[in-house]
Amino acid sequence: MSAVAEQTLLMEITGTLVQDFPGTTRVDIDAAVRRAYARFDASRIRDFVPLFVEKRARRDPRERCSAALV
Repeated sequence: MSAVAEQTLLMEITGTLVQDFPGTTRVDIDAAVRRAYARFDASRIRDFVPLFVEKRARRDPRERCSAALV
């Protein structure tokens, strides 16, 4: 997967998460995606990185919501 294609998918993932988590700001969603993406910097096989990033970034806003409830 090319770096451009990967970045395009990350922007799409950010847009999707913004819609799925309306109570969370775009800045927070973008930060969650960047944190998740950073975990896979050293990955040699890049094909599934966007999928893993989305899965991990989806958890981030949920964890913030549950922490706020405690």
